[in-house]
Amino acid sequence: MIRLTSFLKKAMRVLCVAEKNDAARGIAGILSNGNSQRHEGRSKYNKIYRFSQTFRGQRADFSVTSVSGHLMQIDFVPPHNKWELMTISTLFEAPIHRFVPPNFLPIDQTLKDESRSADVLIIWTDCDREGENIGAEVVASCLVSNPRLEVFRAHFSEITNAAVYRALNNVTQLNQNMVDAVDCRSELDLRIGAAFTRLQTLHLQSNLPQIIDGVVSYGSCQFPTLGFVVERFKAIKEFIPEAFWKLVGHHNRNNFDVQFSWERNRLFNKQVVEMFLDECNDNGIATIVNVKKAPKSRWRPVGLDTVEFEKLAVRKLKMSAKNAMAAAEKLYTQGFISYPRTETNIFPPDINLNECVQKQVGNNEWGGFANDILQRGGANPRNGKKTDQAHPPIHPLKHATKEELGVNWSIYELVVRHFLACVSRDAKGQETTVKASVADEIFTANGIIIEDPGYLEVYKYETWNAKFLPLYTEGEKLKDFKVTMDEGKTSPPLLLNEADLIALMDRHGIGTDATHAEHIEKIKERQYVTLNADKRFLPGFLGLALVDAYNEMGFEMSKPVLRANLESQLARICTGEISKDVVLQEQLRCYKNIFQRAEDRIMILSQIFKRYLDQEGMGVQNAARAAVASRPPPTTGNQRGGGNTRGRSSTRPPISVQPNQRPVQRAQFNPVRQVNQTPQQMNCQCGIPATIRTANTERNRGKQFYACSKDRNDSTKCNFFAWVS
Repeated sequence: MIRLTSFLKKAMRVLCVAEKNDAARGIAGILSNGNSQRHEGRSKYNKIYRFSQTFRGQRADFSVTSVSGHLMQIDFVPPHNKWELMTISTLFEAPIHRFVPPNFLPIDQTLKDESRSADVLIIWTDCDREGENIGAEVVASCLVSNPRLEVFRAHFSEITNAAVYRALNNVTQLNQNMVDAVDCRSELDLRIGAAFTRLQTLHLQSNLPQIIDGVVSYGSCQFPTLGFVVERFKAIKEFIPEAFWKLVGHHNRNNFDVQFSWERNRLFNKQVVEMFLDECNDNGIATIVNVKKAPKSRWRPVGLDTVEFEKLAVRKLKMSAKNAMAAAEKLYTQGFISYPRTETNIFPPDINLNECVQKQVGNNEWGGFANDILQRGGANPRNGKKTDQAHPPIHPLKHATKEELGVNWSIYELVVRHFLACVSRDAKGQETTVKASVADEIFTANGIIIEDPGYLEVYKYETWNAKFLPLYTEGEKLKDFKVTMDEGKTSPPLLLNEADLIALMDRHGIGTDATHAEHIEKIKERQYVTLNADKRFLPGFLGLALVDAYNEMGFEMSKPVLRANLESQLARICTGEISKDVVLQEQLRCYKNIFQRAEDRIMILSQIFKRYLDQEGMGVQNAARAAVASRPPPTTGNQRGGGNTRGRSSTRPPISVQPNQRPVQRAQFNPVRQVNQTPQQMNCQCGIPATIRTANTERNRGKQFYACSKDRNDSTKCNFFAWVS
């Protein structure tokens, strides 16, 4: 009887929770050898996958489910969550609580249902700081219904057979330091953001009620991000072109025109350059003083980290960083690429890179190049200098086709081509440099012969063009060498594009590789910035006024120093060097001091905003009329604002306001669209003349409005709208 009882002992029950349903499905598929059974959970988006497997040498019944990112959020307890009832400065100490928002209650209930009968809980969320915190939220939810749960953490960087089984067999504990770092950041963002948001919003709504009735949001990461945009915009606006002059050498050899660059480059004194020109022309003969030939290499890229990936996607694929990361995360959860949020550009020695290359041999476009890598001795990665000791560089895990991946193909292709380029060989060539002397002035010509394109065969995102240079010999005299003078003007820098902005954020420590795209999207959503036709950032009047106001108050809050200091302290919390409470107290003390002083000087904000309106000749009344004129039609329902701001060709900054989270009566407006424009002058966001249409809704029947003139089935059609005055 005892033996029979032992034999029939109930199997261990293991609950696994991933960060997204795709990841849960992939993990369950691997651990079940494709034999898991799918069940419905309380949330229709988060399924449950059941199968049997062994865990720590015991037979176990597994249930794998997921959350959808963060399960919980924090907010102030009543009455501090009511704008009108509390003194704003109390938000720096007001009590807060953590709760599951209504839309995530079904997920929370699934966790509670599944954990009641479980013996073990294994967290399979993404292995970064944010994923660790999400894991802690899952644990808190599950322990409510089953305090006896034994909790573990699985560590992995890819959803492949080897990685998933390795993670299961080497489970650890959650890293409480990383959990604390995110909790610290979340609380600071709530308190600081709420305080300054209420201060700005209530002041502007009170002083500019005709214009501002939306939430004028503040974020300690978004604000310095906005600051970079404003700083570049002002540098361009204040730029004064300066004329310069330079000499250019010309020589024709074998019917080929060779151009020689002046060693002094350019000078800003025309008379001095004319003097050098006269001397060269008086001399008339050039002497070849040096001919140098040397090997030239173009280095292949290093391993792909998140920041470089985002910049490449923006520059080469013309995608937003947000969309690029969304596609990469989808490919990761489907097992096509490794974890895309990494600060590492060094491949660890235990990764079988040749196996990754081998899986690409069958591809029609780059299969031959992959095979060539293997034939030349195998993968030889060029490593960078950064590592987060957590995840390897982004790399492909298995072969895929364009038909299989659809819209995510370009991201997969970028990852594969970058990886193959990284593990192949540098491009090599021979560079020839010829120096000629005329009246003691040196002129230089360069030529390049590409001998081996190397990684460039597969890396279509870069080019290296050969440059022909005829043969010259040292000591040769050139009687037909001519010198001319060119004139030009210095140019202002360009407005920032998204890749530029990500690079600045990374350099100055604003946010992390996992949050750069999110912060940029925030200032776009709040319309503190917009994009021009070249997809470069243009600050709005309100964005400019906010930055100028705090600068005039004496607080350089648009500079990266404050947030960068916090990010460095969060990193120290992760390593255990400093506690969460110490950082909270220090940061809140600093920001509360700034807040109290800003509160005394807040009138500066509305004064500067009015100043911008006056500079544009609008004034408050005209701006208010423009706001009403560009109000979206009532039939737009849940749409916020006046449509997409992309593709706006005007260089005038738009006025912009974040739509209020409370009921509002007026929508945002954009003074770029003047109400007295004729139909021929009114362009939509595509940059083409808008068409006039007539509303047919009950409330607005007969009223005319401007809209994009493209066919309604055209996927490039924008959402432009403005009433005809």
